[in-house]
Amino acid sequence: MTPRQREILEFVRTFSAKHGVPPAVREIAERFGFTARAAFDHLRALERKGMLERRVTAKRASRTLVLPAARSRQRAGAEEIPVLGRIAAGAPILAVENREDSIPLRPDWLRAQGAEVFALRVRGESMVGAHIVDGDLVLVRRQEAATSGDIVAALLDGEATVKRFARHGGAVVLKPEHPTMKPITVEPEQSDFRVLGKVIGVLRNL
Repeated sequence: MTPRQREILEFVRTFSAKHGVPPAVREIAERFGFTARAAFDHLRALERKGMLERRVTAKRASRTLVLPAARSRQRAGAEEIPVLGRIAAGAPILAVENREDSIPLRPDWLRAQGAEVFALRVRGESMVGAHIVDGDLVLVRRQEAATSGDIVAALLDGEATVKRFARHGGAVVLKPEHPTMKPITVEPEQSDFRVLGKVIGVLRNL
């Protein structure tokens, strides 16, 4: 390994130990002052050298790179959370809460969240300003309330979306993090709206 690759591997180790999940490409890029492309290339090099490997689930091979030792821990003592369908970062899409897959997370990290946690796969680009992009998995803590500034998974007209939560007078405003997209305003009299939960983490596929 090069000295920089050793630094990146150590960052992956410490981040994974603290958060229960590996860092996203953009988090590695920000930590070391790289472009996302350069961070991706370093991770691929570490995979080729056997220092990182792709996580495998019962259904398919994930593109998420994890530490080899972490995989052993995942098999032995991790807790699986469900991946429930998909959610739009853009226009709302139908929320199909079928269990597509599951992902392993540290039980102590999950217990610290204090509530049920599930994952949804993102489609669309409206939250790119919050570093949530198409194909990401968002980790959602199930709850019915939110405060201004939270990123939430919400259900509107039977369709689900992920947006920044805000209030304007008595209305709820679901704000995208994209310069060309407009917010969605939910008036108080609308009964077809509810918060599914708060986004508490993002997993990025490589």
